[in-house]
Formats: sequence, structure tokens, C-alpha cells
Amino acid sequence: MNKPLISPSVMCAPQWQDIGDVLRIMKGAGVELLHTDVMDGHFVPNLMLGTAAVRQLRRISPIPLDLHLMVERPENMLDWFDIQPGESVSVHVESTPLLQGVLTRIRDRGAHPVAAINPATPVSAVEEVLPDVDGILVMTVNPGFAGQKMIPQTLDKIARLRSLLDELGHARVRIGVDGNVSFENAVRMRRAGADVFVCGTASLFSGQGTLEGNIARMRACISGTEEKN
Repeated sequence: MNKPLISPSVMCAPQWQDIGDVLRIMKGAGVELLHTDVMDGHFVPNLMLGTAAVRQLRRISPIPLDLHLMVERPENMLDWFDIQPGESVSVHVESTPLLQGVLTRIRDRGAHPVAAINPATPVSAVEEVLPDVDGILVMTVNPGFAGQKMIPQTLDKIARLRSLLDELGHARVRIGVDGNVSFENAVRMRRAGADVFVCGTASLFSGQGTLEGNIARMRACISGTEEKN
């Protein structure tokens, strides 16, 4: 499997007034991506992180952004976010009839295109765009709010997606998971085939332990070393 990556959800970080310090801790702990949720109040019933917040994060973050666009018709908004080379950008299969074109525009900017799928969206919905993506983001909760419980059948969905990718010659395509990525669930998700872990209030920002300690524990969970302890 691909090397596992940690992508902390910045909207879950409790110390927004000290976000620079939080980012430095993450960088020092080897965090690879910074999950940055954008919600428009239409595709999901919530508002989160507009264009100004994204630009500010980009200016201060030593970690590449992992933009998650939970918006309707993302093709109309890509230019708003000044997407940079090396960033990851997830757009939802359910949000646009022009998915392939949106993914191509993201790659043209030097970023990594990712197709996101909601819990009720079948794995087959991404089959036709596999040549156009670097990743598939599997929502393990319904998008829009932190603190939900993982939908159990999404574990089987991850495994079926991993099998499909390998069978069709797309082993390089990463599988991200977003929603209730607790330490315990991360172990199960990794076994199923996930390799990008969006971590929020269920693990890194649970209020239990230090941020450094929680990152180290998550790294152990997804690398398989915690089970041996």
C-alpha cells in the first residue's frame, strides 16, 4: 500500500488565536497535509472557511493545503482559491455534472486532483475518472459537521475501492478517509486500504493528550506499530 499520510482538519483546531504555533507543531511532527474545509451552506448545511481564510492559511502554513471543496458547482469557484502547485484539491462527485473537467483544471494548476464521494455514493461513481485523479476521498460520515460517528459500511466501501483501483491498474491512487477518524477507526481504515487520514475531534483535537502526542499515536496506528505495543 501507499505510505500513509496525516491531514489534520484545521477547522477542528481549538487554538485559532495561536494557529501559527499549531502549524509549527504539526510541521515539526512530520504532518504531510493540512485539511482545509470549504463549505458553502448549499452543498452542505454549514458555512466554513471562505476565500480570505484559505489565503491566510496558505500564507502562514509550512504544510501544503489539502482543500476540500464542499460546494455546489465547484467549476465556478476554482479561480477564487488561487490553487497552488503541490496542493491537493477534493471536489465532490455529487456537486457537479462536469467532474472530469474540474479535475483536469486542478491538475493544470499543478495540484493533485481528488474526487470525493459521500457515504451513499457508490464506488462505481468514480470509475470513469480514475485516470484523472491522484486520490479518492471517502466520506465516512455525511459531510458538513464534525463529531459524527463513522458509518460502519464505509469500511467495506474502502476495501472495495482499493480492490477496484488495484484491479484497474491505479494502485498509485490514494484513498483518503474523512469522518470520525479516531485512533481505533484509523487502524481499521488502514487495514481496509486507506492511506490519507483526515484527523479532527476524534483524535488529534480530542482535548485528550498533547497535539504532539496525538500525532505520534496516529502515526503509530496507521503504520501498524501501535497494535504491537
